[in-house]
Amino acid sequence: MDAFARFTNQTQGRDRLFRAIQYTCMLLRYLLEPKADREKVVMKLKKLESSVSTGRKWFRLGNVVHAVQATKQSVHVSELVPRFCLTIANLNRVIYFVCDTILWVRSVGLISDINKEKWRKLAARHYYYSLLLNIIRDVYEISLQMEHVAQEKAKREKSMPQNHLGPCVADEETEWLQSFLLLLFRSLRKHPPLLLDTVKNLCDILNPLDQLDIYKSNSGVIGLGGLLSSIIGMITVAYPQMKLRT
Repeated sequence: MDAFARFTNQTQGRDRLFRAIQYTCMLLRYLLEPKADREKVVMKLKKLESSVSTGRKWFRLGNVVHAVQATKQSVHVSELVPRFCLTIANLNRVIYFVCDTILWVRSVGLISDINKEKWRKLAARHYYYSLLLNIIRDVYEISLQMEHVAQEKAKREKSMPQNHLGPCVADEETEWLQSFLLLLFRSLRKHPPLLLDTVKNLCDILNPLDQLDIYKSNSGVIGLGGLLSSIIGMITVAYPQMKLRT
């Protein structure tokens, strides 16, 4: 199982490359569809997108094993909130990849009597749960980083001369918002892996939100989100230090 997991890790880069191509096709198709003289190009992009999506299934067959191993590792995370979020998220990913494999079996014709829509909805639901829990974990980590930055700022301000002229009441709300956004910016700037992971999860969740009719998006938004997520995925494969650690 360890050797198989290492093999799937090596194929992750290729999977993300094909994923970027798939969502690039989706985005270009959305941009070209309104133009009447681009019908042939749109059809070619649609076929390429479908072919790449089918081809990616081969890279993802081992993801069930990888997700199971990730679940085992997340159980040993020291902090309660990340441990809970990561463990449940990875369990949902296991179910998602099982559903995805069943859909692949149907698509290649090995088993025909499979309710495609039922399994697609089930896969989308568990993918959504997994991403939602990962986003909750990201928010938790961001709050810790913001608390740390705020404490450092408070220490610096204690050593500086105090200005007793406070802001007027009308500006307090605006100043609070500006301070919050500045604190958020500084926290994420000091922790690039957390920023990348948060952006990636927010981009990824657009697809299941649309499939489950929770929040409808057009193919352009989903294509752009998928492309950004794929680029981040390739960055974390090429530079493992940019991947958020458990």
